[in-house]
Amino acid sequence: MNLTPKQLRILQLIRDWRVRHGYSPTMQELADEIGVSKVTVFEHVEALIKKGALVREANKARSLSIADGIAVPDENRPLRFPLVGKIAAGYPIEKVENRDEIDLNDLLGSTAAKQDTTFALEVEGDSMRDEGILDGDLIIVERRQVAANGDRVVALLPDGSTTLKTFYKEDDHIRLQPANPDFEPIRVKFCQIQGCVKAVVRRY
Repeated sequence: MNLTPKQLRILQLIRDWRVRHGYSPTMQELADEIGVSKVTVFEHVEALIKKGALVREANKARSLSIADGIAVPDENRPLRFPLVGKIAAGYPIEKVENRDEIDLNDLLGSTAAKQDTTFALEVEGDSMRDEGILDGDLIIVERRQVAANGDRVVALLPDGSTTLKTFYKEDDHIRLQPANPDFEPIRVKFCQIQGCVKAVVRRY
């Protein structure tokens, strides 16, 4: 897909906002991030929709999302994933911050890794300790919106905080289960799944 540098950056920003907040940025927020006018951003977004890279729900604000099957360009480099922030594995945190990359070539040498719309998060807290996910670890997350019971998920809670827990759909609620007896399960009627953990990377 032939995209301009600004269109590539817009895709990255929309991906990151949806991971952090559960919704896409406004045209003005995109314009502020990349330093162009709102009109220019609108033109780029319309071009991305026509190219099939973005989809937008009619008459709904903040509804831009990456089209199914489209990998953001920084998700397609061998052993390199966008590091989009931190995720609470203790008590939920209000948001994930910072934007960088993690290059697994630097950590794992020539080890091959499967990539498909994948990003990385740094773990904060030890609520997943008994599953071997520790404070300071890096988790490799496959971006998806649905999860099965037993999946370790990045979940956006109704209060806007994010957390890393094991997902269970129960009769009338969702249970987000820690793996540490010092922490209580989080029970909610609804949460947005931002992705499922595919791997844990630990640096010594």
